[in-house]
This record gives sequence, structure tokens and C-alpha cells, in this order.
Amino acid sequence: MGLAYSTQHGSAYLSTIEQFLESKDSQKYRGKIDLILTSPPFALTSPKAYGNRKGEDYKNWLVELAPRLADLLSPEGSMVIEIGNNWNPKSPTMSTIALETLIDIAKNSDLHVCQQFICHNTARLPSPATWVNVKRIRVKDSYTHVWWYSKTEYPKADNRRVLQPYTKAMEALLERQSYNAGTRPSGHTISETSFLSDNGGSIPPSMLQFSGTPHDRGYQKWCKQHEIKAHPARMQKGLAEFFIKFCTEPDDLVFDPFGGSNTTGQEAERLGRSWLITEPDHDYLFGSIGRFDREHVKSCL
Repeated sequence: MGLAYSTQHGSAYLSTIEQFLESKDSQKYRGKIDLILTSPPFALTSPKAYGNRKGEDYKNWLVELAPRLADLLSPEGSMVIEIGNNWNPKSPTMSTIALETLIDIAKNSDLHVCQQFICHNTARLPSPATWVNVKRIRVKDSYTHVWWYSKTEYPKADNRRVLQPYTKAMEALLERQSYNAGTRPSGHTISETSFLSDNGGSIPPSMLQFSGTPHDRGYQKWCKQHEIKAHPARMQKGLAEFFIKFCTEPDDLVFDPFGGSNTTGQEAERLGRSWLITEPDHDYLFGSIGRFDREHVKSCL
């Protein structure tokens, strides 16, 4: 275990998260991390190169790890975890292990569940292949669960930092300055001025959807140049950007304990935050250097 490389704003450790938590290096971060943002290896039934656990073993591993990670959080810090669905072996039925894990993290720690999100990826390949492509008895699984936890009921967060552009219809309404007010079938009463203020954009929903990964191009080019296989399960750039903006402010510290290709660090640095990751695979870490300006990377790899 040790420091693999650093940039102007971040540090990447060649280490498992367990090794890091037991090291002296982790002590200086205790109570100082403003956001833990991570996508642990999913509980897939087939083994992957980046390592993954299954079933109850997977659930117990993350549930036991969560309180130790929470100890690193600042008093108003947040922890955001992305977990994908998984299916029962040799069966066209879904396992509940992903939801059980997320629920048990809350039950077995002092963390609050601030909000649940769904991250929809329209570019995801059809899976599970046997039941979607071959047997044609299921539709493709295209979303992940994203749960936002915190140590306090009122963590640092501001949805004004993640406003979305208004629709053409909303822009027309603001221009017109009139609205179909009155009582709706639901019983809600909408006043004549309820939606006439221009707040700079609309509040995003808890169903998240992002387009493309333009910041992956430098990373992929670097991996190709050095004959390194790119990480097969990279976090969506938009997901990292959304929660870093939403839950942190400039100069705050963001930590990804399952760093992978270091999308989290790249977005944190781009947005003026400090970052920290742990990742036990040497090649994944070396590949992640391609996400940064090499003139500012100090590498020990």
C-alpha cells in the first residue's frame, strides 16, 4: 500500500479500502471528507476482472464497511453509493441483494437516507443477455440504484448548483407571465404566480440521465498508447459531476474508495474540489493518470 500518484488537487493510493482504513494515512482524513462518492463492484453472478463478490457475502461486506467509511465524513458530509441490479443464477428473475444492501447500510449504521435516485443509462448494452437477447423474455436492464446517505439530517447540499435548463414550454410561460391556475384533480391548488419566477433553471428530478462521456477520450487514448486495458465499468462522468456539485463546494474534499479509472477524481479536480481515491489494481491506477494534465502529475508507479 502507498501513494501511487498525486496532482494539484488530489491523491491516488494503490490500496484496497480495507488496507487504507487501517493505515496511518487514513487518520489525517478522519472527519474531513465532505463527500464519499463511489460505485463499488456490483454483485454480479459472473466474475469480472476488477473483482466482485456475490450474494450475502457482497451485502455483508458493504454493510460492515459503511460505518468505517462514515467515520471519515465531516459533520455535514455525505456518502453517495451507486449499485447495479443483479439476477439470480440461471434464472430470468432478479435478486433483491442490491436493495437489501442499501437498506441494511442504513439499518446498521448511524447514517440517514437523504434520498434515493435512479441513474438511467440509455447506452447500456442489453443485459442479461440470455433473457434479453436470446430468449427475448425480458427487456434490458438500464438503470442503477443511487442512494444518498449522511451523518446529519441536514448535510451540505444545494439544488441551485445542479439546475437544469428550462424546457421551451417553461421559457414560453416565463415570457408570457400567465399560467393555468386553479385546483387540480389531485386537490393541489396552483396560484396564478406559482410558476412565474425565473430561478435560472428547473430543479432536477431524482431520476438521473446523462449523455455521453466526453472526458473519457483522453483517458482512452492514454490507455491505448500504453497498451493498458481500459476499466470495463467506468462511472458515468455526469453522475460524478452532479453529486460533486450538489453536495460540495469549491475546495471541499471528495473520496472514492473504489477509484477504478478515477472518474470521481477527474470531475472533482475539474470542478475545483480536492480528491482522494483508493484502488488496488496497478494498471487501473496507471491508466487513470490519462485523465489529468501530465505536467501536474507526480507518479510513483
